[in-house]
Amino acid sequence: MSRETEYKRLFRVEEETMDRVVAAALSRGGDYADLYFENTVKQYFRLTDSKVTAGGLNTDFGVGIRTLSGIRSGYAYCETTAAADMLRAAGAAALIAAEGQRFTYGSRREEPAASYPQTDGWESLPAGRSVSFLRELEAAIRDRDSRCGQVSVYLEYDHSDIMMYNSLRELRCDARPLVELSVSAVFADRGEKIISSASRSFRLDTGILGPGLVRDIADTVTRRLDDRFRARRPKGGTMNVVMGAGASGILLHEAMGHAFEADFNITGESVFAGRTGERVAPEGIDIVDDGTMYGDRGACRYDDEGVEGQKTYMVRDGILCSYLHDRLSAARYGVAPTGNGRRENYTCPPIPRMRNTYMEAGRDKPEDIIASVKKGIYVDDFSNGQVKIGEGDFTFYVRSGYTIENGRLCQPVKDINIIGNGPRALADIRAVGNDLAIPPYAWTCGKGQSVPVSCGIPTVLIDRLTVGGE
Repeated sequence: MSRETEYKRLFRVEEETMDRVVAAALSRGGDYADLYFENTVKQYFRLTDSKVTAGGLNTDFGVGIRTLSGIRSGYAYCETTAAADMLRAAGAAALIAAEGQRFTYGSRREEPAASYPQTDGWESLPAGRSVSFLRELEAAIRDRDSRCGQVSVYLEYDHSDIMMYNSLRELRCDARPLVELSVSAVFADRGEKIISSASRSFRLDTGILGPGLVRDIADTVTRRLDDRFRARRPKGGTMNVVMGAGASGILLHEAMGHAFEADFNITGESVFAGRTGERVAPEGIDIVDDGTMYGDRGACRYDDEGVEGQKTYMVRDGILCSYLHDRLSAARYGVAPTGNGRRENYTCPPIPRMRNTYMEAGRDKPEDIIASVKKGIYVDDFSNGQVKIGEGDFTFYVRSGYTIENGRLCQPVKDINIIGNGPRALADIRAVGNDLAIPPYAWTCGKGQSVPVSCGIPTVLIDRLTVGGE
């Protein structure tokens, strides 16, 4: 049985019916229509101090129907795939989108390389194996440090079967695995408590649940605890800031990546609106959004409009060369979509979203970058942040880092904010390390809808950022 036939049976629909629904969605003069069928099975477990405190199994099933008519978009969905229900939803989408300006939506028929295994292995994983794995992980954390108190561990795995069909008669089928593992542990020393956490997420099969993953997370949770207990809040001011490789990519994602999403540029909201072809960073700086990295949380074999996953350079050699497009924004700009049309689930329309966003490696050694700084701050773990897309201003809270004195890492720091402006920070990059790291953290991006993403960065020196300290 072909994959297409298998998916038509899963969603209990034939191509003739899909054509009728598409015709209904275009009945008031739309330019393009598409159908997004989803069946997602999600199972999760939470353990606190070795006891199961939560668990569940959920299934989401339905279809979203969209009509595009120029700049107008109509969207409706239903929780069944019965022909009558889909036709009613298609009529609603057509009505919402009626009387828009005309656009042409081009066909894309490339077959992408696999970005994750086409397997349903997570659905067959016994619950007992999941719980025993979480207990192994908790035990490994406690064995590493006697100061460990309460430990909470969480495992969630999803399997999504997706079928997409559109007025170009493109049929796409995709089986998407996703596993998320997170840990939070409390450590106490001389009356002081700190919370250390870690997460991992992959689009891989059940084989990743092994001793290697246990060691990796346990090492991360217990790493540099002594430094964290002796960390102090430094003096603030404007200074050089070295962004450590890996987790610092969250600043790249939030402060710069969102501003490259095409919808923010169509409305003129982004500080980068109308600046394609302009220099926005020094020579040698390349910023990428990539949906093709195998097993990555942000990977997509197809995006949620049926466009193949691909690697998109937003900035190349310091020049802004592309925004991140879904089909609608691509039609408005007269360019090809970049595979960035993403949605939270079938109840939501697709919009331009990031996948895996990172800065490519440079030529400098990380130790040489640190050695070049006379006085500054090294940061390598961020948490909450706020960004103003229009102005590009950002504020991020730093969970861990060090002062830099005469080219050396010195006092561990805590409770500081990094404050700056995205375009200015790009322009003020002075060195890029050769150590690009894209950590497999369980990052989720919110933009009205939540989608899984990843990000990374090499060690980067930025000349002038404000450090909020004492």
